[in-house]
Amino acid sequence: MPVINRVAEFQREIAEWRQDFHRNPELQYDVQRTAGRVADLLKSFGADEVATGIGRTGVVGVIKGRNGGAGKVIALRADMDALPITERTGRPYQSGSTGKMHACGHDGHTAMLLGAAKYLSETRNFAGTAIVIFQPAEEGGAGARTMLEDGLVERFAIEEFYGLHNLPGLPAGRFGIREGGIMAATDEFQITIEGKGGHAALPHNTVDPVTIAAQLILALQTVVSRNVDPMREAVLSVTMIEAGTAFNIIPRTVKLTGTVRTLDEEVRRFMEERLRAVTNGIAETFGASATIHYRNGYPVTVNAPGPTAFAAEVARSVSGADRVDADADGTMGGEDFAYMLQAKPGAYIFLGNGPSTELHTDTYDFNDEIIPVGVSYWARLVEAALPVN
Repeated sequence: MPVINRVAEFQREIAEWRQDFHRNPELQYDVQRTAGRVADLLKSFGADEVATGIGRTGVVGVIKGRNGGAGKVIALRADMDALPITERTGRPYQSGSTGKMHACGHDGHTAMLLGAAKYLSETRNFAGTAIVIFQPAEEGGAGARTMLEDGLVERFAIEEFYGLHNLPGLPAGRFGIREGGIMAATDEFQITIEGKGGHAALPHNTVDPVTIAAQLILALQTVVSRNVDPMREAVLSVTMIEAGTAFNIIPRTVKLTGTVRTLDEEVRRFMEERLRAVTNGIAETFGASATIHYRNGYPVTVNAPGPTAFAAEVARSVSGADRVDADADGTMGGEDFAYMLQAKPGAYIFLGNGPSTELHTDTYDFNDEIIPVGVSYWARLVEAALPVN
């Protein structure tokens, strides 16, 4: 069963919602306009319940099947927030707010889930309850965790979670999914190396933290290349170096900042252990000391076996078997949907955005041509998960 005809009929309307969200981006939890628009649309569709203010500014819609909602409850999630980027696409619907932009496609995710909510509210061709979740603060604010802490699962009796994200570079309308880790844990570190400062012309009287930092950066690169099983993914990147005040002064301290990305919890723990050991070892070797601040960010986004196989089959029913990769590569990007998948089993899938520029760039734009595919995926998933007997 390909794209649903009824969905194709209101593609233009969904695209107009998407472009309105794009024109009016909001950051983190400050998504009042977007959340208000979402809630109003859900009410206009005839959703059985529309709850606002969950996780501060999240919106949840409840759509009951033709049996009054009795039975299984599954949840579909979209993210609403934008990024602190000034847009350069030149589109007619370009962001109207300097320094704010939908550069990750959350406008498209929200619009597609709204489209599915409209279709499901009209047809009710399922038995059970579909929960549609519109989440704030995915971009660094852990909005998923906040909604869970606000009683999301308990209040709506959710049994499974499903998520979707567009993916530039993957041909438009194709799907990619895999069992296990599909998006990485996003950990951060800050290392301060303390030596002994002095005159740059008299380095023998100092303990030069700049030289030590250079040695440490090179040594940290070997953690992945020589300590991690090459069949298990990990990334360690030093992204910031702060040191010095003048050309002729060896500073007392150097600060290094970076990120560690992993796709399973065992490797995640190992990477922190090795970073600490290597850093302290290098510092001690050169007569310096090191202070390490290591912060765990979003956990690994882990797809459960059963829901993953099910989601892949639904995707095949929409796009065709040859357009679904059920063993797709994971990505080292992070996603707070991971918290929802820790709370209940489920699956997260990628939908190809075509040859667009990368996510989180000032020229990215969501591809409106994939809207019918995404909406049909959501609708078919509900109908297949909650079949009418």
